[in-house]
Amino acid sequence: MVEAVTLNVEGMSCQHCVEAIETNVRDLGGVNEVKVNRQQGTVDVDFQDSFVTLSEIRAKIEEQGYKIK
Repeated sequence: MVEAVTLNVEGMSCQHCVEAIETNVRDLGGVNEVKVNRQQGTVDVDFQDSFVTLSEIRAKIEEQGYKIK
C-alpha cells in the first residue's frame, strides 16, 4: 500500500541539505517520491509500506544530521 507522510525536520539550511535528504531517502527501496521544502522545514515522502517503513525513512534523515520534530 502506498503511504504519504509529511515530516517536520529541523536543521535544513541550504540547498545541499535538500539534496542530501532527497538523495538518501530516495535510495531506500520502496520510496516513490521525496520533496523537501526547506523554507517550511518539511519533507514529504510517498512510499510503499510493504518495502520500507516510516521508521527507516526517519532514521535515514536523522543519519544525515537532521532532527525530526
